[in-house]
Amino acid sequence: MPPHMELLPYIVAGWLFFCGLYGIVTSRHLVHCVICLAVLQTSTYVLLLGIGYRLGGSAPVFADISPGKVVVDPVVQALMLTDVVVEAVVVALMLALVVKAYEKSGCIDPKDLSTLRG
Repeated sequence: MPPHMELLPYIVAGWLFFCGLYGIVTSRHLVHCVICLAVLQTSTYVLLLGIGYRLGGSAPVFADISPGKVVVDPVVQALMLTDVVVEAVVVALMLALVVKAYEKSGCIDPKDLSTLRG
């Protein structure tokens, strides 16, 4: 594998992270902000895939694999599944907060939510 291909997952993860961060910073709509947060969290999937990938590695099912065979890291796969669940919960919670903010103030622009300040 060429050396630049080894860096590709990390470059894509960084690009997704900064795209999501830019969307959050410049967002003028709360639903757009939640979607950008989901994109930002998606960068962790790509990062975990880049960390756990092994060239020529097989699935980490150790029943029929010889002792010297290269396998993909199962801990990274478990972290990825946990990350998917956490993202689903965070997005659902944030969307519920957006709905409540809209019910209380009647708008979704973050700058117009001054009625929600304590």
